[in-house]
Amino acid sequence: MTLPSFPTLTSLPAAEHPDLVAAPVAEALAVWAGAAEVAVVEIDPDLADTAAMSEAYDIPLTASGNCVVVAGARAGDERIAACVVRADTRADVNTLVRKLLDVRKCSFLPMDRAVEETRMAYGGITPVGLPAPWRVLVHDALLDEEVVVLGSGVRRSKLLVPGRLLADLPGAEVVPGLGR
Repeated sequence: MTLPSFPTLTSLPAAEHPDLVAAPVAEALAVWAGAAEVAVVEIDPDLADTAAMSEAYDIPLTASGNCVVVAGARAGDERIAACVVRADTRADVNTLVRKLLDVRKCSFLPMDRAVEETRMAYGGITPVGLPAPWRVLVHDALLDEEVVVLGSGVRRSKLLVPGRLLADLPGAEVVPGLGR
């Protein structure tokens, strides 16, 4: 099987290189059926932010996915979701995500809490290996991408995932129009 790749990056089998990803990502890759098709690439950690990485490594924004963690509450019940959207869009948090979570107000989870609960680095949070009770909302446009560049849980690498596999992530819900 050929690993997903970009000409400017050297792809390695992600499941065979747990040292290049955050611990929860490695744990998830060890049990996820789709992991055999996932690659990891080392990058300069100073270029981990999407715009800088896209420019430095000649990766189109349409082939990158950003993962943001949001939360809301209803009747004292907190509802958390990770939203994975194509990098040339923003998650429709205030309307679509708020309605999907069935909450009155939806906000980004504070950075310190997101880092603590995911056990991933800020700027590297990925939908692979998130806490089990969290919903994973996936922008439908990402499924059409041959390869999607995602965080790896750390800032010194990225995952390369066939877009179609994002629908198979544990807890994934494909949401039309999630990114606007």
